[in-house]
Amino acid sequence: MQKLDSSPSTGTTRRAFLKTTARLGVALGTLDLARSAHAAGGDRIRVGLIGCGQRGTAAAINALDADPGVHLVAMGDLFADRLADSLAKIQQHNPERAQVDRDHQYTGFDGYRGVIESSDVVLIACASRFHPAYLRAGIEAGRHVFVEKPHGIDPVGIRATQEACELARARGLSVVSGLHNRYDLGVRETVQRIHDGAIGEVVSMEVNFLRGPYVLVPRQPGWSEMEYQCRNWYHFSWLSGDDVIQSLVHSVDKATWVMQEEPPLKAHGLGGRSASFGPVFGDMFDNHSVVYEYARGTRMYAFCRTQQECYGSVSDYIFGTKGMASLRAYTIKGEVNWQYQGPPPAPYLREQQEFFAGLRAGKPLNNGDYMANSTMVAVLGQIVCYSGRQIGWKKAIAADFAFPPAGPVDFSIEPPVKPLPDGQYPLAVPGKTKLIAGT
Repeated sequence: MQKLDSSPSTGTTRRAFLKTTARLGVALGTLDLARSAHAAGGDRIRVGLIGCGQRGTAAAINALDADPGVHLVAMGDLFADRLADSLAKIQQHNPERAQVDRDHQYTGFDGYRGVIESSDVVLIACASRFHPAYLRAGIEAGRHVFVEKPHGIDPVGIRATQEACELARARGLSVVSGLHNRYDLGVRETVQRIHDGAIGEVVSMEVNFLRGPYVLVPRQPGWSEMEYQCRNWYHFSWLSGDDVIQSLVHSVDKATWVMQEEPPLKAHGLGGRSASFGPVFGDMFDNHSVVYEYARGTRMYAFCRTQQECYGSVSDYIFGTKGMASLRAYTIKGEVNWQYQGPPPAPYLREQQEFFAGLRAGKPLNNGDYMANSTMVAVLGQIVCYSGRQIGWKKAIAADFAFPPAGPVDFSIEPPVKPLPDGQYPLAVPGKTKLIAGT
């Protein structure tokens, strides 16, 4: 197994950061459409979408807004009704450049193949279990790929993502991550100031992703168990990985960025279900608390919750020897007081702008190092919550754990988790559930 890169990045000075951002702003504003780095040549970039839920629909709209040469030409989803709904929303936003004919609307578990074949650029935003495999398929076909987070739901998936990103780098192809905070101008400058010493040495971090339950899809008459779980995929761990990997990964990614990509030495955590009961919640926990410990003694305290009528917050607080920073508010307080005053951050749009600007300039982006590393930090957090054990980073990244089933997934197989007689789904039991051998 090839070890994930854990060496600290050297970073850049704030002055260099601001110059780079300024140059990028000019490039995005004056993009020469005569230059292109895509397969079809010319100004037109053929984009295909795999996964037509909320995030996929929004990503396609962002791509159309990011570059006037982008044309949505292919779409794929497990379900025809979801694809049709997504296409209608995208066409309402941009009817001229979202023309996907019937022959390029692909459904079922093999639909992603048709999308990849029909496109120059692929946007992947389907059930997270499939992200690593579809990323690899896109790269092997010579396509540039944007792939939503998370970039794997278990150690095996993370290693597959890392290998795909290394292949993309060797072939000069772009891989852009849906960890959108890396493209948030306010977060970028706040993190750079932390790296420049504005709050001194980082002592601790508190990150929160607290909200109500994400999209719930009730079971409908006529659905098989597999169809139900695939339609309600977010709430089944074998498809989503659970909420540390799905939601808290954003905050974990920002904290890992602050730590200059240094992974933790180890982690322990608490988790379970205390308020969200019923079959629609699948086999997910509704609360998690993870403590990550770093070599220098720094600790990250990470919390996520999906419960109704509870305190909600998406926040990231970084505490140092000279002050503290709020990544969400773009502020620093202490020996230095600062508030971001730059252009609107617009991270979802900017990640697509920088993606396509890189293609036009012949300078492909590759987010592979941090997208694999940060997602693995989240995976470690989910594993310690499920198992109730303290687990080290090295043991986790080398583990052979992967959510079942091991073989191909389609509607002919039975899902790996089944409802109990009362309709509820079995949950992981901390102290009894074992995901990694020897823990």
